Amino acid sequence: MKQKLLLLATSLLLITTLPACKKDKGSPPALPLYGSMAIDFSLFTDPGKKGELPEGDIKDIPDPDENFSFSAQMAAIWSNILYIDLAVPVEAFRQAHNKAPSWIDDKTWEWEFAVTGIPGTYNARLVGKKVAGGTEWEMFISKEGDGAFDDFLWFTGQSSEDGLSGSWTFSANAQFQQPLLQIDWIRSGNTISQVKYTYIREVNDAGQPDLFKTSYIEYGRLTGTYDFYFDIRIYEPLVIEDFVTVLIEWNSATGAGRVKALHKFSDEEWHCWDNEKFNIDCPS
Repeated sequence: MKQKLLLLATSLLLITTLPACKKDKGSPPALPLYGSMAIDFSLFTDPGKKGELPEGDIKDIPDPDENFSFSAQMAAIWSNILYIDLAVPVEAFRQAHNKAPSWIDDKTWEWEFAVTGIPGTYNARLVGKKVAGGTEWEMFISKEGDGAFDDFLWFTGQSSEDGLSGSWTFSANAQFQQPLLQIDWIRSGNTISQVKYTYIREVNDAGQPDLFKTSYIEYGRLTGTYDFYFDIRIYEPLVIEDFVTVLIEWNSATGAGRVKALHKFSDEEWHCWDNEKFNIDCPS
């Protein structure tokens, strides 16, 4: 009888304790859109888009695509930071969207994979943890071979519970582990409507104050003929030696656009280009 009572007590104990030990994994957090991190600079970085004089055509003006070329130069500064200096973590984030996460802890999920298609051997580990009000993100990168490093926390981020806003903060690299770039983003429906990059590095590689700090570019949507814009504030080190502002607007369908920059054109007027990227008088 005692043995039967002992077995019954043990069974009841297992029944009452096992469900308590099993955690509800829930569902993984939704990754923010790739566009929350990566501004589309393609209009300004594709060499084939830049205006070139057709063979046999003569235009009696210097630099017939100066308005567009200047705009492209301004965009290239930021494009280089994202797609050259931060190419590895940005590409890793893009590839994470094609991977399945694994549950690792309470409200915490991990995307772990090898980063392909870029020089070098890199492995990524993106961790998303659900917290009150949204999700916290951490991207760890490891590199094998020359310049190897392990589990470098390259960027962190947060996204709201509704997935309509958030931010990213990148460190410079594994050698200089200091904040470099902050990205703030807003989503409308299924598209990103606004992204702002702010340069936040305190000192450069030489340990000197980084004069570029607080420079920014804001990218967003407009209504009307020009449906996208860049609002840029940037340190100009060669002539002005101070911050300057540049406004750029363009039509995403035709590629035509306009730019306004006092330090470049010595006025506060719009300077336009057509769909071939040639300078034109701005439409009234």
